[in-house]
Amino acid sequence: MALRRRPAGWLRARLPGLVLLLLLRVTGAVNLKSSNRTPVVQEFESVELSCIITDSQTTDPRIEWKKIQDDQTTYVFFDNRIQGDLAGRAELLGKTSLRIWNVTRTDSALYRCEVVARNDRKEIDEIVIELTVQVKPVSPVCRVPKAVPVGKTATLHCQESEGYPRPHYSWYRNDVPLPTDSRANPRFRNSSFLLNSETGTLVFSAVHKEDSGQYYCIASNDAGSARCEEQQMEVYDLNVGGIVGGILVVLAVLALITVGICCAYRRGYFVNNKQNGESYKSPGKPDGVNYIRTDEEGDFRHKSSFVI
Repeated sequence: MALRRRPAGWLRARLPGLVLLLLLRVTGAVNLKSSNRTPVVQEFESVELSCIITDSQTTDPRIEWKKIQDDQTTYVFFDNRIQGDLAGRAELLGKTSLRIWNVTRTDSALYRCEVVARNDRKEIDEIVIELTVQVKPVSPVCRVPKAVPVGKTATLHCQESEGYPRPHYSWYRNDVPLPTDSRANPRFRNSSFLLNSETGTLVFSAVHKEDSGQYYCIASNDAGSARCEEQQMEVYDLNVGGIVGGILVVLAVLALITVGICCAYRRGYFVNNKQNGESYKSPGKPDGVNYIRTDEEGDFRHKSSFVI
């Protein structure tokens, strides 16, 4: 059976009707969009969370904003007013967007814009905005050894805990930036160190005299940077001769002390002197009375005597 050929211009005549049908299918449905779904702002600045209604037949839709953080959802804008910790520092911008002033690090979260249009065929639509608040680092805590003997290991530490995102670290010696690996830079061929920019540690496997100097660290992220105060590290030669001489002096002193103790024992300075023989009690002085025993009495009687 042969197909009947459509007259010329048939599609052109039907095209307006097709377009109208397509429009009827998409109209009457609320739709949202955002000019920036991942805004990034520095702490204490202001930010706009964009939520724009592109299609809706409802003139007065219901607007809600919610904050999603740590698996908890709280209201930000509900019942035509700002709620929660944003009260007093946020406002509805236009009809649906949200502006936050003086943002803090605790404002980093997901924010969901929800619109309910009762007169639309599709009544509800939502869009999620991810807000990131960057925090400038504070002065890091640096630990630098004051003195290290030549050839020994040394570790320098740098740590900062306030910045967001987590900062990267760089070390300087006498205002000259140090590479992450001394072997990669001919300027530091006389040194042997590794710098971990993630943890802030600077490790010398064996220090040299050229490693002496003023050291400081800088912590930096997208929000800014901060540095610690300079600290001196001195690398000194180990005096082997002096150490040996000191040991010999100590041994000589110990030998003299030992000889002195032996001589004292021989001379009897450490022997206790004790009295030989039986102990006795010295007779007491006469008290002017003589005691005489007589045969008749069988007992004692006394006789007075006078001492002239």
